[in-house]
Amino acid sequence: MEAFVAALTVFVLAIFLGFEVITKVPPTLHTPLMSATNAIHGVILVGGVIVLGQAHDTLGIFIGFFATL
Repeated sequence: MEAFVAALTVFVLAIFLGFEVITKVPPTLHTPLMSATNAIHGVILVGGVIVLGQAHDTLGIFIGFFATL
């Protein structure tokens, strides 16, 4: 259970990090909608892969799998 909480913490921190990253992207580089969408998907995918890689129980595998879809 302790590993799951650690993996879930990494996942949640990845979401907050992604939000901070997309707010720093200047609109002249990409349209705001596309840059936000790509950054959010990338960070969630990385967080999901980390959770999936460290999962030892069914719930962790379930969350990691659906985060990477």
